[in-house]
Amino acid sequence: MNSGSTAPAGGEDPGEQPVSVLRGVGPGLAKALADAGIERLQDLWFHLPLRYEDRTRVVPIRDALPGSRVQVEGVIDAAERGFRFRPQLRVAISDASNATLLLRFFHFTRAQAEQLAPGTRLRVYGEVRHGPQGPEMVHPSWQRLLLEQPIEQTLTPVYPVAEGLQQRRLAGLIGQALALLPDDERLECLPRALRARHKLTSLREALRYVHRPPPQADVEQLLAGQHPAQRRLAFDELIAHNLGLKRLRATIRARAAPRIVAPGARRGRLLAALPFRLTGAQQRALA
Repeated sequence: MNSGSTAPAGGEDPGEQPVSVLRGVGPGLAKALADAGIERLQDLWFHLPLRYEDRTRVVPIRDALPGSRVQVEGVIDAAERGFRFRPQLRVAISDASNATLLLRFFHFTRAQAEQLAPGTRLRVYGEVRHGPQGPEMVHPSWQRLLLEQPIEQTLTPVYPVAEGLQQRRLAGLIGQALALLPDDERLECLPRALRARHKLTSLREALRYVHRPPPQADVEQLLAGQHPAQRRLAFDELIAHNLGLKRLRATIRARAAPRIVAPGARRGRLLAALPFRLTGAQQRALA
């Protein structure tokens, strides 16, 4: 296990460095990342979020409307475990707005239940919905606030994860990899004139923005894939795809298919055994 991130030496391409240079990446985690197709730093740079969560503000429980995904803070008033139909943990929290929100968990451990004791202050994020006893969240993400903790300064990306990877761990590794992004000039792969013609941002700026959108970012635009940073990455992807096709066509042209000369007797017997006559197209293909 490494003690910290390692900067690339000399003219080495930082994107080609293995993920093992990152802090906390041992053999087990490196294998889980490799199974997900992530082996180099640039694989982390281009492992883009599926969606975003706004944890940059805390909403009073009274203003947490059903259908919205919000972050609230409150103190646990009551917690109880029930076993009707299936195990269930219900936790009621309230805040200074004199409103109550019910948190409902169907999958929990004994240790988690013990942490959610009355009097504990929580910061909770999830989707609010109508419940039998008022507004509730089902399986929200939560953290205990033992001390005053600052809220997030950027929108929280939600990444696609594979078996053996956790969202928080993956986000942390991507954060380390972003810290090793080279400067614009070294990272850039498009000519300045081409970027100016299509009004494209730099690759470095695009990557940093999609992974760490500021609080004022247009979430709807990001979710629709229409933000300028996303347009830049899509442009690169299309160019890479086009170059790949050109390289494939060039390889095919350079490798002519060998001409196969079939013995006349075997060919005649094959054609005579067919229960039909070849069409003109089939005769040309045979030739």
